[in-house]
Amino acid sequence: SSMAVQVTVLPSPRCLFDDPVQICVTGLLPHQEVTLRACLVDEGGELFQAHARYRAGSSGELDLTRSPALGGSYSGVEPMGLLWSLRSKTPYKRLAKRNVLTPFCVDLEVYEGHGDMSRLLGKCTHERSFLAEGVKRIPVREGRLKATLFLPSGPGPFPGLIDLYGSGGGLVEYRASLLASRGFVTLALAYMAFEDLPAMPDILELDYFEEAVHFLQKQKQVKDTGIGVLGLSKGADLALSMATFLPGIKAAVSISGSGFNSFIPLRGDGFTIPPHPYDLGRMKTSKESDLVDFSEILDDHRDPATWHCRIPMERSLAKFLFLSGLDDTNWKSDLYCQDAVQRLRHCGRKVEFCSYSGAGHLLEPPYLPLCQASIHKVLGLFVQWGGQWKEHAKAQEDAWHRIQAFFWQHL
Repeated sequence: SSMAVQVTVLPSPRCLFDDPVQICVTGLLPHQEVTLRACLVDEGGELFQAHARYRAGSSGELDLTRSPALGGSYSGVEPMGLLWSLRSKTPYKRLAKRNVLTPFCVDLEVYEGHGDMSRLLGKCTHERSFLAEGVKRIPVREGRLKATLFLPSGPGPFPGLIDLYGSGGGLVEYRASLLASRGFVTLALAYMAFEDLPAMPDILELDYFEEAVHFLQKQKQVKDTGIGVLGLSKGADLALSMATFLPGIKAAVSISGSGFNSFIPLRGDGFTIPPHPYDLGRMKTSKESDLVDFSEILDDHRDPATWHCRIPMERSLAKFLFLSGLDDTNWKSDLYCQDAVQRLRHCGRKVEFCSYSGAGHLLEPPYLPLCQASIHKVLGLFVQWGGQWKEHAKAQEDAWHRIQAFFWQHL
């Protein structure tokens, strides 16, 4: 008869998605060889899986915060490896949460041996949610705004944030909902490819973003010490533009972005910043994989002929944090980030920046697995993002802590 093998998740089988946990297995034989597997089915029905081989200790126990994986999707002591190494059978799928009101459920299973995984010894279900108890989700369709407001529970006042994703468009809520769960009033803001917002706008209006700032400032739970903004990719240069032209913005985080305006003209009050010149003819498509490499499409950012596209961040009184991955194969974000940091420092500004070796373009909240390539919703092409699994996972954890610390400090 098999011993009762138990898989437990501590401190609780239910937690927020960005919470680390301790996965333990008890009731094994001393030094027994087993394979652990994690399975998650996303909202589109796509199965993501990871597995790792382990050997139990002398008392028949495993604790993933101490026991090294001997191979599989990852190796070594990786307490959260079963989560960050999840990948789909179908190539080029990105794990993202569409409906933040429901958790992701992860099945954790233990199989006998290091072979065929034919004998299941024990399992449990682990729930990872995107909204802490009491956080309110409020759809916003006020004026021109298309957004979702997340309010932490309690009277506050809380720091207010605006959260922008990239040129794939849509209304992306999972990062905003996690930030609200950590004590920020957060407005996830759509600006293209959503409802009646065009997939590729001819122009973006700064006053649309200003409307978002004013909306957030009038929420009674929001502290009046200024608003923060964070953006990824195209959202990052918008965040820098907001911090430059909108006095309400006191702190901005650029993730995998650039210090110049990209792809779409930005019209402000009496001025327009044109997009940095680019040529889609310089796109490279891989023969083997059909993946598109965009990294060479821009004209040289060091050429003064492109400088009218720069965001004049030097004028801003906001604080800045730049984050980039050194293995970003989509955008030369580290080069562009260094350029922006140098420009600010040249003007005597203190800037924080962190570049991560082995990290790709999509620096997401922690434990979301690396996506090295996926479909770009607006272009309809499969685009490569870059990144190495273990390094990218570490970068996401570090970046998440840095982002929150930065906003707490400056708001």
